[in-house]
Amino acid sequence: QVQLVESGGGLVQAGGSLRLSCAASGGTFSDFGMGWFRQAPGKERDVVAAINWSGGNTYYADSVKGRFTISRDNAKNTVYLQMNSLKPEDTAVYLCAARTDGGYYRTPGRYNYWGQGTQVTVSS
Repeated sequence: QVQLVESGGGLVQAGGSLRLSCAASGGTFSDFGMGWFRQAPGKERDVVAAINWSGGNTYYADSVKGRFTISRDNAKNTVYLQMNSLKPEDTAVYLCAARTDGGYYRTPGRYNYWGQGTQVTVSS
């Protein structure tokens, strides 16, 4: 059974930065495509960024392009989300997800495993 544990969330002022981590256990991490999603209260779960098994292909939502960077370290079984120039509208619970076929997808339903999430709050 694959388990995903996010960390690195917190409270930050607008313009600040945070780095989220998602540590995976179980399965073969280097086979997984990974995604970061976020969900604000009363809103749908939306993709933030996604990365394929090798890290050679990535996807970003338009709202975060140029500010966020997704990366992975297969030796550490960890995927990261570097978030810079944070805005109040980035406030949400951030969740990581794994897809066992190694691909990267924008749709939450394409992912097999999910973490519990970490809260990111950006104050104005």
